[in-house]
Amino acid sequence: MADQDLRTLYKETDGVGLAALVRQREVSAVELAETAIALVEDLNPKLNAVIHRTDDIALAAARATDAGDGAAPLAGVPFLLKELASSWAGVPLTNSSAFLKDVVADADSGPVKRIKAAGLSLIGKSNAPENGWSIATEPKLYGATVNPWDASVTPGGSSGGSAAAVAAGIVPIAEASDGAGSIRVPASCCGLVGLKPSRGRVSLAPFVDYWCGGAYFLCVSRTVRDTATYLDALSGGLPGEPYTPPEPGEAYASLIARPPRPLRVAVITEAPHGRAVDADVAAAVRATGRTLEAQGHHVEPYAMKLDFDALWRTYTDMTCVETAGMYGALAGLVGHEVREDEVEPITWAIIQRGRATDAIAHAGRIEQLRQAGRDIATELAPYDIVLTPTLTQPPRPVGYYDMSMTDLDAYNALWTDAAFTFPFNISGQPAMSLPLGQTGSGLPVGVQLIGRYGHEQDILQAAALLETEMPWRHRRPGVYA
Repeated sequence: MADQDLRTLYKETDGVGLAALVRQREVSAVELAETAIALVEDLNPKLNAVIHRTDDIALAAARATDAGDGAAPLAGVPFLLKELASSWAGVPLTNSSAFLKDVVADADSGPVKRIKAAGLSLIGKSNAPENGWSIATEPKLYGATVNPWDASVTPGGSSGGSAAAVAAGIVPIAEASDGAGSIRVPASCCGLVGLKPSRGRVSLAPFVDYWCGGAYFLCVSRTVRDTATYLDALSGGLPGEPYTPPEPGEAYASLIARPPRPLRVAVITEAPHGRAVDADVAAAVRATGRTLEAQGHHVEPYAMKLDFDALWRTYTDMTCVETAGMYGALAGLVGHEVREDEVEPITWAIIQRGRATDAIAHAGRIEQLRQAGRDIATELAPYDIVLTPTLTQPPRPVGYYDMSMTDLDAYNALWTDAAFTFPFNISGQPAMSLPLGQTGSGLPVGVQLIGRYGHEQDILQAAALLETEMPWRHRRPGVYA
């Protein structure tokens, strides 16, 4: 196949479709890997989305796929791993921190073992903010990633490198993780599908209970079926893990082929902190509600009862202790305790607050968060799906979320745009951003679908319906393959 024809096929086909072509021997996995590598060379200078390249690993995996039967669900599909927490043996694992700049992973983490089993070919690692604590992607160590829709605005964070690369067509799927919206926020900013699964749906091994159940790993993609297939590949806890969501009884990739059952849907457009929601954002949420209503679902407005500011402070103070503990544990790997000059100023402020926190106060905050999670899930239990904005505002300018700040409270106060994301890290419910709207200037707007705990099938089936009724695949950013 001619290079230009192959590139056209590659950029117009999702991961599931590419894997099918590999199985049918219509295209080789090596050809796909070479195409992705060429796209990194062409587009990454404009985006800074890929900060470690693993061409040799990708080509070796592709050759193995071509020599085998291609039976794995995503065999031969080029892929990026996020530069945060997930470890792939022999690949850098820096968390975008100068403290860890020389660390190379010596083993595969649990999700990576499943990623390999799914047949994905690793072409590199995507940019992320230091320690993931930003909803932009501008680490001092690697520099800022920009949005392929508009280089003056953020692609979101902390999975911004993954989102920029997928939106630009470099890869169809990339790893993403989420501690307060970091899958859904970049999906919204870049016009992608981003699912935060139910707590416990995907094992975080070697971690057991990361951020007291507030952290989740999955992906960003351009299609619902890619996300469903990836979820199938990574789903499943390990014996003894503390969270066990109910199983769907059938593959998610099969479930999305069927229309959703009649759903009761709540539509929320008022932010829980009382601050304004952008008019284009609110309009996208309402339009999504009207679309579901036209398909026979019961849709009604709702106002969420949540003390945002108090809960946000409790959650962020909890994460300070977790972060301080993590850096303490990494001291043995690096050979010394972290120094102020080895992390960004806001990270140092987080570590210092964590170190100064009383253990009894920390235990009390964890209990408060458990109770708040129960309250959120109980409040929304009458609904099968809740629709909200993903972000209250369109993508912010590059530099808006500034990790060189030293005032931690002032920095965390910038996160009010994510008022609709972090509550569901606390409650453990599945939440998914879909690219269902646009601003007047053409930037993507995400609409969030929240389901009951353990019921990803409801939001995935609704998402598949919306993908047909409110399609987004025809929209392309200015930087695209």
